[in-house]
Amino acid sequence: MVETQIVGRGLHDPRLLAAFGIVPRHLFVLEQDRHLAYADGPIPIGFEQTISQPYIVALMTNLLQLKGTERVLEVGTGSGYQAAILAYMAKEVHTIEFVPELAARAERLLSDYSNVFCHLSDGSLGWQEAAPYDGIIVTAAAPKTPQDLLDQLKDGGRLVIPVGARGYQVLEVWTRHGDSFDCDEVIEVAFVPLRGKHGWDASRH
Repeated sequence: MVETQIVGRGLHDPRLLAAFGIVPRHLFVLEQDRHLAYADGPIPIGFEQTISQPYIVALMTNLLQLKGTERVLEVGTGSGYQAAILAYMAKEVHTIEFVPELAARAERLLSDYSNVFCHLSDGSLGWQEAAPYDGIIVTAAAPKTPQDLLDQLKDGGRLVIPVGARGYQVLEVWTRHGDSFDCDEVIEVAFVPLRGKHGWDASRH
């Protein structure tokens, strides 16, 4: 997986590759799907959610430009896999899940990661209690970038988020410069909808 899907697509950060080599991805998928754990694609984890394709997890992590000293926020814990990767890349990780069952499952899986803190809440609002953050990563698609998340970035901090319509988004990287923000568009992606105040209405499809 690391050689073909990550290195083969141009990502070479040794710390990033080491994290993907260490974290057992098969533990973060449902038991009946473990034979697919290292395949080149997303996998359903229940509750209309997925564990993202390994390359997308790697790309989004890489875009945060982590050195190992940072405090990071993840919006959308899901399976917990992204948080586990971030645990090796940052000093402190806060991760928020909207679905109670997924939050409980991920918290069990992440219990061995002492620098990961799991929260059950509306991730579209961020997690003000531990703000500001050096990096924020959103693993669900937003109709637009929530200002609450931008406001919780440190000066120089980066926000990685898929933004667009249902089924089609662009991966954006926002960088804070004082009270202003720069935005770069990276690639086209397809994520499940972000839930919560600044996400998609769960009653609409």
